[in-house]
Amino acid sequence: MLLHNPNATRQPYPDTLRAILSASAAQQSRQWLSHWPLLRAEGTPLHSLPDLAEALGVAQLAIKDEALRSPLGSFKALGAPIALARLIMRSFPEQHFRAAALFAGAHAQQLADFCVISATDGNHGRALAAAAQSLGCRCVIVLHAQVSTEREQAIATYGAQIVRIAGNYDASVAHAADLAQANGWQVVSDTSYDGYESIPGDVMQGYATLAAEVIEADQPAFTHVFLQGGVGGLAAGVVSYFWELYGAQRPTFIVVEPAQADCLYQSARLGQASIATGTVDSLMAGLACGETSPLAWRFLQPAVDGFMVIDDDEAVAAMRCLARGNRQDIPLVAGESAVAGLAGLARLMAVPEHAAQMGLDRHSRVLLISTEGATAPDLYAELVGEAATAVLARQQAWISANQR
Repeated sequence: MLLHNPNATRQPYPDTLRAILSASAAQQSRQWLSHWPLLRAEGTPLHSLPDLAEALGVAQLAIKDEALRSPLGSFKALGAPIALARLIMRSFPEQHFRAAALFAGAHAQQLADFCVISATDGNHGRALAAAAQSLGCRCVIVLHAQVSTEREQAIATYGAQIVRIAGNYDASVAHAADLAQANGWQVVSDTSYDGYESIPGDVMQGYATLAAEVIEADQPAFTHVFLQGGVGGLAAGVVSYFWELYGAQRPTFIVVEPAQADCLYQSARLGQASIATGTVDSLMAGLACGETSPLAWRFLQPAVDGFMVIDDDEAVAAMRCLARGNRQDIPLVAGESAVAGLAGLARLMAVPEHAAQMGLDRHSRVLLISTEGATAPDLYAELVGEAATAVLARQQAWISANQR
């Protein structure tokens, strides 16, 4: 299902949006994050997949591999830490904290009683827990019924206190807000709601690091960028950076989300931040969100050209495709939420009129973002039919063969 967004424009990046997310602030966040030891210093690789590009019928297909961003295994390592650092600086202005000292844990003693809380489907909570452990503050993570024990254990490894609730992601967001108010804790969420925008904005600003690294790569500009849905935070962070730098010449943006968690698709259909119509129980756990972030929607409504939904089995097929690799294509470990863009591209290219509607053809240069690796290794092995370690071994063999 594809919806061409009638509100998408090619105007220059508005000053009203630049006041919230800007390339200059993104670069500052990027510099601050360089002090966090858990992040890969050189950024993440941008792989070209020429065999898959030919099979799909586009000129170029590149994928940014966020599985290698940090031991946390996902792009979320860019958002939660920078939001936490900025929150602490605002909360303790008299201390004049510096990012480098914070990420080195130099102020752990002063922060021992400072507590942050968030709801999560897995990756955001894991990143926030890891950041809190590094900086030295307390962290509480609220998990809903669909979050696996495997993901819970990965979060608990970083010292977070876990709170379990019945219900879905949106119920966990509400519960986290209630606990914060009752205990004097600070919510560090990647979704916004009425009266709560500055921290989600900081999270989104951290995500813009992805776009900065892509633009710095020495290659022709992409004509199309496929982005995962969720509440819209990743898409907003990336869209804002490309839009500010390229203006009217920005790429065509297409947002992809699960059919049962279609809040962004419904927002585009209704012309305002809206809720999903489905059960919000997708296999793509990181995208199983029922409510659009109003702050993110302010960026997506005027800039995203197409919104579409995919089925879970399409995501599994895309995971297996990337894991196999090919003669010219490196095998990649990509988790369930990482492959939404590839699944969306494959669906569009299979329907010529839909591809034409989005301007996709044999001249298109397409960017995908693999947002996570095997963050739930047991589930990954079940879906792909082999363990992530086996795929990584094949990846190393491919690298060795292509370095000769």
